[in-house]
Amino acid sequence: MKIPVFVSSPTTLSALQEDSRKLILRELDRYGLEPRALGRSDYPTELPLREVLTIARHCAGGVILGFTQFRSDSGVIKPGTAEEKAIGTPSFFPTPWNHLESGILFSLGLPLLVFKESGIGGGVFDNGVTDVFIHPMPATSMTASAKKGFSGVFLKWQSDVRQYYYREPHE
Repeated sequence: MKIPVFVSSPTTLSALQEDSRKLILRELDRYGLEPRALGRSDYPTELPLREVLTIARHCAGGVILGFTQFRSDSGVIKPGTAEEKAIGTPSFFPTPWNHLESGILFSLGLPLLVFKESGIGGGVFDNGVTDVFIHPMPATSMTASAKKGFSGVFLKWQSDVRQYYYREPHE
C-alpha cells in the first residue's frame, strides 16, 4: 500500500512544466508514495476548498509545485501606498491554489516539499515563510549532480512523511 501525499499543482501545464511534474511523480512512486490532488486523483463532491481539506486530512505529506500560471510584463506593486513601485520587467505568478493548499497542509502539520519555477515568489514561495527550504523546479535536463541533489531532497522528505504516517494516533 502506498502512502498518500497531497500534490498542489495546476491542472493545465505547458509541455516543459508537465515534464517536471512527471519527474516529481516518478520520484514519489519510487518511494512508495501516492499523489493525491483535487482535479487529478480526486474530484469534488462539495465545495473545492472543503474537498482539499478532506483529501489533505488523509495524507501524510504535501508537495507544492509552483509553476507559472500568469505573467505580467508591467504593472504597479502596492499601488497608492508609500511602497508603490512600477515594474517594467516580466513578473511570474503561480496558481493561488498553491497558497491555499499549502496553508491547509501546513496547518495540519504535514511535512512539506516545495518546488518553484524561476521567477515565482510570494506567499509560500518566499524563503522563511514556512520551516522548509524552497527548491528549484527540476528539469529533465538536470546534470548528474543536480539529479543526485534532487533524489537527496526526496530521501529526506519521504523519511519525514513515513514518520508522520506511522506515528502514534493523536487524540
